[in-house]
Amino acid sequence: MATPLTTPPTLDHWRQGIQDPAAFARLCLGVELHAGQRRWLTNANRRENVLVTGNRWGKSFATAVRLIHHAVYRLRPLRYDHCGRYRAAVASITQDQANIVFHQVLRLLHQSPSLLPLVDTVIWTPYPRLTLENGATIEARTTQNRGEHLLGNDYDLFIFDEVAFETCPEYVVEEVILMRLADREGTLDLVSTPNGKNWFYQRAREISEHRRRGYFQSGDSRENPYISKEYLEDRVRHFSDSRLRQNIMGQFVDSGGEVIPGAQIDSALERYTNTPPGSGSRFYLSGWDLARKQTATVGITVEVQNGLARIVKLERFRQAEWVTVIEKIKRRQLEFPGRLVVDGTGLGDVVVEQLRDYNPEPVVFTESVKATLLANVELFHARGQIAYPRCELPDGPGRVWSLEDELRAARWDDNNRCDALMALALALWPLRKRSAPAILPRVGRI
Repeated sequence: MATPLTTPPTLDHWRQGIQDPAAFARLCLGVELHAGQRRWLTNANRRENVLVTGNRWGKSFATAVRLIHHAVYRLRPLRYDHCGRYRAAVASITQDQANIVFHQVLRLLHQSPSLLPLVDTVIWTPYPRLTLENGATIEARTTQNRGEHLLGNDYDLFIFDEVAFETCPEYVVEEVILMRLADREGTLDLVSTPNGKNWFYQRAREISEHRRRGYFQSGDSRENPYISKEYLEDRVRHFSDSRLRQNIMGQFVDSGGEVIPGAQIDSALERYTNTPPGSGSRFYLSGWDLARKQTATVGITVEVQNGLARIVKLERFRQAEWVTVIEKIKRRQLEFPGRLVVDGTGLGDVVVEQLRDYNPEPVVFTESVKATLLANVELFHARGQIAYPRCELPDGPGRVWSLEDELRAARWDDNNRCDALMALALALWPLRKRSAPAILPRVGRI
């Protein structure tokens, strides 16, 4: 909320503003932040910061204040200040979305008699960019086309707005944006309203659970006292529970397109811990999804006892020779003798031939077969007949792959890289009901 300045900031005010962004906003910009915004601007001082809120919480406003604050003080390790340049950027899935924040930056600067003289130039092509007298720049960019427009640049502060709606978030963030910050140990903010339990959900959870370094904050729309309480209350009354939690409370909920609902994944994880193996008869089923150019080979073995299928062995590896894959499958069959189901798509028939002593059942992934495979996995979750542990494996330098994360991310319209999900589907394939399944396959794109 704007509160026009009646007196110019003093030297003490400017000094206070370095460590206190909320004071800077009040004393130098003439705006009053609500409590959630003050908490975010004060505490989001890690290399990576995540903010997830409901709609109209004031993310764009807080982002604009943060950009100005960082650009005015050129906040970064002092050992990099000799380079002279300081670059702050807000980016989003479209240029129009990023421009919303940029226009807010301009409005805040124009209403501040003390800061407006610091603006040197403002240009609009090829993208909006303003330069301050201290050499710092603030710009608005788009992440379209997998972030290709960002390549070759370097930044000190990069704020990715509405990252939950990015179609290739892992590539854009890991391969493009983070490398733009490497020169001067820059800061990355990931800011968004929720959009299902996708990559952004996984990243936010890693930081909130302290499995990844960073700062996490969530925000409820009702924290913002500057929007109509009556209007929000009306929305609360008419929203479904899931819409209320996502759009107002800023919580992650299933979007409806997941292959396996999040609550059922939670139950399968809990079931593994709370239902230890019994002493009755059991048998084993193994499924192997074979790697393509950009995917991994995954082998999963389930132990079936009293109608419950428990994952007892999982292997995942990339870029292995066929002879290595075949030897791993053979060793698995010796360890857990039982039915073997193998991905027979493409060159998979070569592997099947080499494993003929183990009577493998090849499955070719046509569109209809794949839909039925996934529907069968969903059915086992819905009936509470599957259990698995929290399995994490190395996935390249500095990366960790998680079975849970992959299962949560799998969607009916986007599952081509879900190798573990398909290996699990193959392992459960012999248990499928020959009659029509209770849950029909959902095929198509949204």
